[in-house]
This record gives sequence, structure tokens and C-alpha cells, in this order.
Amino acid sequence: MTNRLSDIVTRTGDDGTTGLADGTRLSKASARIDTIGSVDELNSHIGLLLTETLPQDIRDELLRIQNDLFDLGGSLALPGTDFAQGKVLRLDEAIAHYNADLPPLKEFILPGGGRPAALCHVARSVARRAERDHCRLAQSEIVSDDGGRYLNRLSDLLFVLCRVLNRAAGKNETLWTRS
Repeated sequence: MTNRLSDIVTRTGDDGTTGLADGTRLSKASARIDTIGSVDELNSHIGLLLTETLPQDIRDELLRIQNDLFDLGGSLALPGTDFAQGKVLRLDEAIAHYNADLPPLKEFILPGGGRPAALCHVARSVARRAERDHCRLAQSEIVSDDGGRYLNRLSDLLFVLCRVLNRAAGKNETLWTRS
């Protein structure tokens, strides 16, 4: 592997701009950089979740997702590149697989339960924000439609995984009750 990042401190961002993969400089306050940042934050929250004891199949899925999110960030950093639709289909399959053994929901559930599920809920909510950021960016710039679909499905999968993780830990879901 080549040395991709030899200079970590470049000082080129000191003026409030950052560089895209094609060399374009953008304001750090731009919608594209917001979206890239939200995807990066989501990846970090999944990394935090991976520090917990998890079933191996869920761990493997989350590692695939981390790689996908890096790919999505890369497609956002290089305008005009696409994000593969096959990744969305894989999430659909994972949702169906993990949801198959869960009891149907009759009420909304509150985030929480065991620590792994709670961390997964945080990742789910960050995925929703990343999706909103992606939608906002798509209103003014060209981005891969599959990126938005991926983030939407990912938040659904993370919700299902929250339930699976709580069930595996023997934790009850806390149902929302109207005040």
C-alpha cells in the first residue's frame, strides 16, 4: 500500500476551506462538507459500537457498513462519482434477515436498553441526520441517489439491530407512553 497521507498538518484549511479529491477548495461550512462530516461521524459512532461485545454476524455487517460509509464519503469528496446500488440491496437483505425473528412492534420504542443497543440508537439517529444532509445537498448539487437511499436503509437496519442487540442481551424494549 502506498503512503497516502504523509503530511497530516497541511495548514491549507486554516482559511476555512477544505479540499475535495479533485482539488476543488470548498468552504468548510458548505452543504457538501456538512454531508461528508455527518457520514464520517456516523462511521465513528459505528466504530464506537464495534468496541462492544457483539454477535459475530452483526460485527461483520457493521464492518462492511463502515467500508461502505468510507466509499460514500469518497463519492461525496469526488463529485460525479457514483455509489453502488448493490450496497442498498445488501442492506435490504440484512433488514429482512434480522427483522424476521423479531416480534412485531405495536408501539414506538424509546432508545436505550443495553449499552450496545443504546450506542446503535445513537448511530441510527446520526444516520438520519446524514440522510437529511444528503437530501439537502442533492437539492443544489449532483450527488448519487444511491447515497441517500443507502443512508435511509442504513438507519432502518440500525433500528432493527438495536432491537436484535437488546433481545440478545435479554433487555426489554422500553415502550413509549403518551404523557
